[in-house]
Amino acid sequence: MRLLIMPLHQHQISVLWALASGIKALRWTMSFLLLVCSVLMSLSVQAHDTMTPITPPNQQSAITLDTGPLMGAQTPESWHSQYGSRFVRNVTVATLTPFLPDPTKASGAAVIVMPGGGFRTLSMDNEGWDVAQALAQQGIAAFVLKYRLQQTPANMADFTREMREMFSAAGRRPPRPDVDAMRISLAPQLADAQAAFTLIRSRAKEWHIEPNRIGMLGFSAGAMLTMTTTLFSPDAKPAFIGNIYGPLSAVAVPADAPPLFVAIAADDPLFATGEFGLIQQWHAAGRPVEFHFYEQGGHGFGMYPKETTSTGWFDAFSHWLKMHGML
Repeated sequence: MRLLIMPLHQHQISVLWALASGIKALRWTMSFLLLVCSVLMSLSVQAHDTMTPITPPNQQSAITLDTGPLMGAQTPESWHSQYGSRFVRNVTVATLTPFLPDPTKASGAAVIVMPGGGFRTLSMDNEGWDVAQALAQQGIAAFVLKYRLQQTPANMADFTREMREMFSAAGRRPPRPDVDAMRISLAPQLADAQAAFTLIRSRAKEWHIEPNRIGMLGFSAGAMLTMTTTLFSPDAKPAFIGNIYGPLSAVAVPADAPPLFVAIAADDPLFATGEFGLIQQWHAAGRPVEFHFYEQGGHGFGMYPKETTSTGWFDAFSHWLKMHGML
């Protein structure tokens, strides 16, 4: 086969040159636009990640617990936004906020929801109110515990620096909390959790709750508090517990330990270290335990919608509650 090459006239050459120049300009323009979009997205993420002080939200339904103000506290409570959610810090007085289901759907079960934040802040939306609302829609009475926290700098810049340093250090050497030490260091928070159980049981009839069907669901630091309450507060006696991306170190499992639900992502920089003693000990003791180890999700996925299977933890938790007769 022969290839015929036809001669081009001058005006045809001009047209092709213009077309080629146009394509080149279009490619440059597209590259420029992609660069601009990338920069804008980066700036948007950075702005989203920034801690921004906000006005405290309406908390009229919050019930003050009788554990009193945090001893020696000087810095007042303050709120900020980050990742599109609301956080609170320097909590000096504990409160419990009820999220009650429609009485016609109420199962009689209840959950005390414990947000996390390294005991320096609380993720009130992602690990608190959003979770409680979802539980109430399932027919379970939910109560968000805003427990007392360690004092942090009043200045936002100083607080931001402190948190970055804390989590940076934790990422380099994942913490191994000792439960006995936790019982001492978390004494105020443990008292708040116990007070929450006492309050709910005192108003169980009013809230259509069965006193022996109250469980706990904690996230990160809230999971630490959940485990500490289960192990060291004999009056609490949770009917079931959920540990969401909390520490998984081995513990001495009580003979009457409640059913345990655990969810964590493999890429969690804090607690996914391959040591799952908590799961092993619970199972060895013959106590009910369910463990979800998601491939991706990081730390703190909570109720954030993500393109990872960790987003399904809440549905799994709901099915687990149903299996145990709580729905």
